[in-house]
Amino acid sequence: MHPKKLFLIDGIGATVSAFLLGILLVRFEKLFGIPTSSLYFLAVIPLFFIVYDFYCYHKSHHKTGALLKGIAILNLMYCGVSLGFAVYHFDTITILGWIYIVIEIIIVFFLALIEFTVGEELI
Repeated sequence: MHPKKLFLIDGIGATVSAFLLGILLVRFEKLFGIPTSSLYFLAVIPLFFIVYDFYCYHKSHHKTGALLKGIAILNLMYCGVSLGFAVYHFDTITILGWIYIVIEIIIVFFLALIEFTVGEELI
């Protein structure tokens, strides 16, 4: 896969995550069982990824492989933070909340694996 496409896909995914966490899940907090403050915190992280991805997508770099590996590592860390918040809110999170978190983690995890693999090939 072309590295620029990965930055574009990652940026679109980060935009979707920020929207879902910061707007949609907040409106239906009781259905998901994750407090608004945690949802806002989790929504801010992808906003930084959007800036990173936008920058990497629009600039030509001789270090594209390292930049891809960088976003892959950040995505894996985000998976850990998301899981940590879900566990922290174990008493209040609902089945819908778990379903959302697990699906997001699976998608982000596999995207990170692809980014890391392509990044390794470029180094």
